[in-house]
Amino acid sequence: MKYRLLGNTGVWVSELSLGTMTFGGANDPRYAGLGGLGREEVDRMVERALDVGINFIDTADVYGRGESEELLGRALRRRRDDVVLATKVHSRTGPGPNDAGWSRLYVTRALEASLRRLKTDHIDLYQLHNFDHLTPFEEVLRALDDAVRQGKVRYLGCANLAAWQITKALGVSALHDLHRLVSVQVYYSLVGRDVERDLVPMAQSEKLALTVWNPLAGGFLTGKFSRDGSVQGPARRSGAAGFPPVESERGFEVVEMLRTVAARHDASIPQIAIAWLLAQPAVTSVVIGARTMAQLDDNIAAGGVTLTEQDLADLDAVSAQPPAYPNWLQQMYAPGRDANR
Repeated sequence: MKYRLLGNTGVWVSELSLGTMTFGGANDPRYAGLGGLGREEVDRMVERALDVGINFIDTADVYGRGESEELLGRALRRRRDDVVLATKVHSRTGPGPNDAGWSRLYVTRALEASLRRLKTDHIDLYQLHNFDHLTPFEEVLRALDDAVRQGKVRYLGCANLAAWQITKALGVSALHDLHRLVSVQVYYSLVGRDVERDLVPMAQSEKLALTVWNPLAGGFLTGKFSRDGSVQGPARRSGAAGFPPVESERGFEVVEMLRTVAARHDASIPQIAIAWLLAQPAVTSVVIGARTMAQLDDNIAAGGVTLTEQDLADLDAVSAQPPAYPNWLQQMYAPGRDANR
């Protein structure tokens, strides 16, 4: 297992991190189809991940209505200090009007609940799970800063925020001398490269860690789905309802190129899709989630695949998106270009 720095923290995390959305939730229709794994399965999966060197585990209070955190807390009971433990806050966890969001009231309550479920006295990376349109950054960042100063949280991160929202948060932290965000978690895949327009350059400029969720685009990049709608073997396309969105025809062209590159390396299509992400210089860690040990082992093996320049060029050619304004205009005047045109 290889390790990369978590932004500017000095903390080393594994380039593959274990995602836990498949843990628990068997009785929750939102998560049952994703895995619904029970205690014994979770224990085996966590043990396997730690044994191969994964030291970065990502969960959220909303996964399985809190059951994911509970199962993970039990699985880590003897190896808590072996991991950088990340969870999230924002999503609705109850029926009340204040059971979601960024308010100090909710964030403080949600943090205490996560600590209880995870059976730990601190969270290593506490992440804002999504944007709150109602609560100002000053409110939530002060609440999170208090949590860090109290020793209940080590570092702060975010997920699914726009580049301008993250830079605004960084500005608020700098203005008020608050602990700043150190990481951003994004959806990024060979059929979802929107992040390269603004989020990736922003993260590199601000020296934020970039962690990736859904590297296989909801199962689309497993290679099990065909243009005619048929499925090869057991598979579930979590993005069947449009999440994450995939432009099908172009997506199948990407899958065919993945198949070609996989044959060159005697690897699986998912391994190549993950290896491509690991080859992107901005990426710190790719979150891998699994419903079976076989899937977990296959994803872990992606860390041993080194793509050639030709592989990367072929995959880039079939998946690259045209730059959006003002990116394309600025590229015209980048160093090395003819600035007199």
